[in-house]
Amino acid sequence: MTFKVAAFYKFFALPDFESRRAPLAETLEMAGVKGTVLLATEGVNGTIAGTPEAIDTALAALRALPGCETLQAKFAEADEMPFLRLKVRLKREIVSMGVPGTDPNSIVGTYVAPEAWNALISDPDTVLIDTRNDYEVSIGTFEGAIDPNTKTFREFPDWFREFRAKLESEGRKPRVAMFCTGGIRCEKATSFVKAEGIDDVFHLEGGILKYLETVPEQDSKWQGECFVFDERVSVRHDLTPGSYDMCHACKRPITEADKQHAAFEAGVSCPHCISEMSDDQRARFAERQKQIDLAKARGEKHMGPEARRSEDA
Repeated sequence: MTFKVAAFYKFFALPDFESRRAPLAETLEMAGVKGTVLLATEGVNGTIAGTPEAIDTALAALRALPGCETLQAKFAEADEMPFLRLKVRLKREIVSMGVPGTDPNSIVGTYVAPEAWNALISDPDTVLIDTRNDYEVSIGTFEGAIDPNTKTFREFPDWFREFRAKLESEGRKPRVAMFCTGGIRCEKATSFVKAEGIDDVFHLEGGILKYLETVPEQDSKWQGECFVFDERVSVRHDLTPGSYDMCHACKRPITEADKQHAAFEAGVSCPHCISEMSDDQRARFAERQKQIDLAKARGEKHMGPEARRSEDA
């Protein structure tokens, strides 16, 4: 059976988000949808999977929220259900930046369509910033992009303030263009950057995935593969699954060479994280992997290691 996977987000004012949780969860549960949906005063964000009919029902319920009528989704297919349960969660933010007052509903950068992105980032006056985390950037990014080398999106504001101070010391007030996987982080980042006093701020509409889907590979300025927050781990330019696997201990992307390394033990460690793991952590991960393997041998599903949260996309 093939399942339809839908990833979506939208910034819009949802002051009564708490009261929206229960009826939305009930509708999605009855439709047989699984995955995660985040609700906050600033909007909605999520990744869900189900039959095509179930996904249609879920998106209709989401679009029925006041202000969410134009919600767009990106779709993929999965041979197996990629999620074990449905979670509809209440959050302070649908993507965590941790800067009070940052509100894409009131101030935001200029959307740039994928077809116009190459011209913008080819301009020498444009400073191109990758707003994703270091493990994502490590396997692919746009030509000429600056890597903030952040571990989480919450580190981005401090990094940008230091970066802006450096630019100002050089007498520069550049045009800033930002991008991320699906658009949510760079959209929120533009709100923050504009509030910090930068006027010319742009972000890639639909994110990297829309660019890879839209721009012919021969014209592309993308280099490498794109990390994604599902079982594919990474995708190539045609959005087919890439060459990376995932270390389920640290959640970093790993290569076949990494899996041949002495530090690699499935579900326990990889060359990137073995020095970070305590003996207690390795023992706990080893027991978890043992239970996963036993469940698989019985033909059952195990909860397994948690995937990275959809809010990171």
